[in-house]
Amino acid sequence: MHNPTPYLKMRILGAIDMAVGNTIRERLRAVSQTSFTDEEGHPRRFTWRTIESWLFRYNKYGVTSLDNRSRSDKGQPRKVTLEGIQEAIEQVLPKLRGRTPIRGAIYRLCIEDGLFTRSQIAPNTFRRIVKKHEMLKPDSEASDKHRLAFAKAHANDMWQADTLYGPHIRIGDTPTQTYLIAFIDDASRVCCHGQFFITEDTDTLIEALRSAFYKRGVPQSLYVDNGAIYISKELVQICARVGCLLHHTPVRDGAAKGKVERFFRTVRDQFLIRNLDLSSLDTLNRAFTEWAEEQYNAREHSILGMTPLDRYALDRSRIRFLPPNETNDELFYIEAERQVRTDNTFSFKAVRFETPRHLADRTIQIRFERKTPTRRVVVFYKGERMGEARPLNMIANDRPPLKTSAHNPQPKSTINYEVN
Repeated sequence: MHNPTPYLKMRILGAIDMAVGNTIRERLRAVSQTSFTDEEGHPRRFTWRTIESWLFRYNKYGVTSLDNRSRSDKGQPRKVTLEGIQEAIEQVLPKLRGRTPIRGAIYRLCIEDGLFTRSQIAPNTFRRIVKKHEMLKPDSEASDKHRLAFAKAHANDMWQADTLYGPHIRIGDTPTQTYLIAFIDDASRVCCHGQFFITEDTDTLIEALRSAFYKRGVPQSLYVDNGAIYISKELVQICARVGCLLHHTPVRDGAAKGKVERFFRTVRDQFLIRNLDLSSLDTLNRAFTEWAEEQYNAREHSILGMTPLDRYALDRSRIRFLPPNETNDELFYIEAERQVRTDNTFSFKAVRFETPRHLADRTIQIRFERKTPTRRVVVFYKGERMGEARPLNMIANDRPPLKTSAHNPQPKSTINYEVN
């Protein structure tokens, strides 16, 4: 039987927190006695030592370490993507006017139209890649499975995300580098969201991701590279909470993130060449949002034959929208563990908090916003939302407790999706 997929491994690791047992070793043994159904419908069980090794690598390296496939860029172009070559071919084919397409002629047309240069890909390399991936064959005749990844069938099936070095803005008298974090829908080419920041870190990625989810809904999967912010535990946790599969590209994979790379080329050629107001980050972001929504998203795409927004609207009924509210904001909070003392309190950022229920001598998970960590702290225990923690008030605790007529527990955490 084939090796388990990263998706199956993540399901198994997710079951550890809910397993029976007082120690991690006991919970691992409990999970090892449970059968899990893989993508083909086969029941699978694994030893507790195997699951322990997955958990160790996940905690140390992140989700990508669960995929044991070797990384290699052998046989792939390094200066252009496979998707970029495919799109260039589709643009020049109409110029042949029904004649049998010849790889040499197509290459010359691509060079003449400036779709790529000879320094990016040599003629022999172009012919070899086109033949290997059957780029001139109709989809019904092509046997190369890689071509199936060129476009998803529906909007929000997959987003691609990456970071682009932006222009320098003035902060006081110092020019400061900016970074554009952008999300592109694979099927419709819609720019789901793009935002410039003066730092590239986990906080800025979470801020951009939250805006993208609130604006365009939650994708089925998110495709990113192995940059430090894209393999962070915070991103893994957020994607798991909203039900979005997180995929990472192999290192230097030529076919990876082709659409977002092509979008960045458009940003350079059409937006960054403008006479932009670089006096502040807000003015730069306002100009980019206006260009992305009114120019890029609203202009007919040469491959789609319609605007990205129109293509995105065709699948609106399939999209899971995430309404912005306080409950859904918790999905983007940072998570940490704390040990509750015998007096039902715990310490966080040098502040004593009371847990909303009696959780003395237990390990809890707290969620908080990194920018204002002590403003709102939410307590979870074994995946269940217990409520918000309150700063300890010793004087109030000296008073007798109020009598209540009935027990009214806090509801479990839910994701509020908007159904259209």
